[in-house]
Amino acid sequence: MTSDDASSEEQLSLRVEHHDGHAVVVGRGEIDLATVGGFRLVLNELMVDGHVRVVVDLTEVPFIDSSALGALVAAHRRARGLGGSLAVAGIQPPVARILELTGLDRVLASYATARDAVGR
Repeated sequence: MTSDDASSEEQLSLRVEHHDGHAVVVGRGEIDLATVGGFRLVLNELMVDGHVRVVVDLTEVPFIDSSALGALVAAHRRARGLGGSLAVAGIQPPVARILELTGLDRVLASYATARDAVGR
C-alpha cells in the first residue's frame, strides 16, 4: 500500500447542517473501517448536544461496510431511546443493496433526499 492509497482510503468528509429541528449529516466518500470513527463521533456528539432528530444524507457515499451499518444501527437505537429518530436519505444503488441484504432497509426510515426526510 502506498501513502497515496492510505490517504484515499481515509478520505471521508462530513458536514452537519440544521434544518427545521433536524441535524443533517452530509457524507462524502466511503464509510468503512478506516473512516467510521469520525462518522460515529459526529453522530454521538449530535445526540450528546441534544440533536436527536438526525438525517444521514448518503447522496455522495458510494460504499458502506459492516462497521458503517453498525454505526447507523447504534445511532438509530440511541435516537429512538432519546425520543428522536434517525433516517437515511439519498441512498445510492450499491448502498441500497447492502441495506437490503442486511434487512436494514426495513429498520431505517429512508427518503429520496434529505429535504424529503426533514419534511416528513
